Amino acid sequence: MGLDRTKDSSPASVINGIYDRSLSWKDVKWLQTITSLPIILKGILTAEDTKLAIQAGASGIIVSNHGARQLDYVPATITALEEVVQAAEGRIPVFMDGGVRRGTDVFKALALGAAGVFIGRPAVYALAADGEAGVRKVLEMLHDELEITMALCGCPSLKDITRDHVFTERDRPRIAPRL
Repeated sequence: MGLDRTKDSSPASVINGIYDRSLSWKDVKWLQTITSLPIILKGILTAEDTKLAIQAGASGIIVSNHGARQLDYVPATITALEEVVQAAEGRIPVFMDGGVRRGTDVFKALALGAAGVFIGRPAVYALAADGEAGVRKVLEMLHDELEITMALCGCPSLKDITRDHVFTERDRPRIAPRL
């Protein structure tokens, strides 16, 4: 099996073959004409895109940087989450995908306004290691860790988790540098 030298294998050609550059916000409107299912958009990281997603008719948003595989310098999902939640203004649910490895991560996402979280790598790794039983174990661990975190923070129910339970860069005082 040799390298096919008749095809352009430049990085630009490969990328152009993977991504459809013609996609636009109009495609969300088109999707609404062919389905009655809710349309949830994944990959939203900014307030601007949140507003455009809502205008386009999205039923929900998933804050995701796709594991930072496409661009290695995109913000962590937990960093972008609060901006997106604030821009959504409660009009549609905002979920978070990426970086969820422990129950404390779930707690932080909920405190910053996420309606829920998605997990990918932990489930895939567990599936590879131990099949369905492995995935069940990962979900049980996340659940148990979330319950412990809630108890330690004085939150008897999910509705008791608030923004006051987390400290982010936004909360850090800005200190002027000394000259």
